[in-house]
Amino acid sequence: MDEQRNIIEILRGLTQEDFRGHVDLHMHSNFSDGKLTPEELLKDAQDKGYRLIAIADHNTVEAYKKTNILESAMVITAIEFDCWYKGVLVHLLGYGVDINNEELLKLCAKTKKETEADIVRLFNHRHPKDVIKAIHSAGGAAVLAHPACYWAINLDHFIKSLIDLGLDGVESYYPYRRHRGIIKFHSAKTVRKIAQKYKVIMTGGSDSHGEIGSIFH
Repeated sequence: MDEQRNIIEILRGLTQEDFRGHVDLHMHSNFSDGKLTPEELLKDAQDKGYRLIAIADHNTVEAYKKTNILESAMVITAIEFDCWYKGVLVHLLGYGVDINNEELLKLCAKTKKETEADIVRLFNHRHPKDVIKAIHSAGGAAVLAHPACYWAINLDHFIKSLIDLGLDGVESYYPYRRHRGIIKFHSAKTVRKIAQKYKVIMTGGSDSHGEIGSIFH
């Protein structure tokens, strides 16, 4: 699929240096549990000199459907799906997705609470295989969010099994602040080594729920 090849080429072309104040591919707007509107996030990114951003709201692409932010060349579509895998709540990012793709929309939230309330999001019944398939159907690339947070005795095996399901990449540059730092079971360095080992896409983002913050400490 041409669209999927294009987004993969864009993501593969990004380097660690790009994520130091130029690119942020993981932020949330008020269409899920973020504080700012998509327009406010875009302006914040522009004011801070970013050249590429993605709003990855939980289980929804409404930020793109109900605003005009895609008119900006610095914005790529994204979504962050909750799903369960091997008894672990996993977050999968979809980049460059067609926001009108029916297979993708079937997996999206049907209520606002499914995009913001942790207790509601815990009761989802999505499986990574279905999520990855839907992201690919929508012409996107599937990336594992904040991998150091997953309780897996062997993170290498855990990620490899997701790659076998079609995973395209791993979020390798992520700040692990607040509760993500507390439930961090592995190191960011380990994550990057695994991504390099399997030659998958390496992305990064601040996971901002307000103004864009630094990805690196």
